[in-house]
Amino acid sequence: MFKITPQCSVCKKEIQANEEIFVEMRYPETKGMAEIKAFIQNQGKIIYEECNKK
Repeated sequence: MFKITPQCSVCKKEIQANEEIFVEMRYPETKGMAEIKAFIQNQGKIIYEECNKK
């Protein structure tokens, strides 16, 4: 299985477990989502909390 390593799209810092992040994305068209982490990684723009404050 593939290992997803999420990174901030601004500073490229790797996101660790339980860190607060912000995700910019469009509302999905499909009803159910089985793998939310993969969906966010592929369809969203992850922003680290500190980068979002700037």
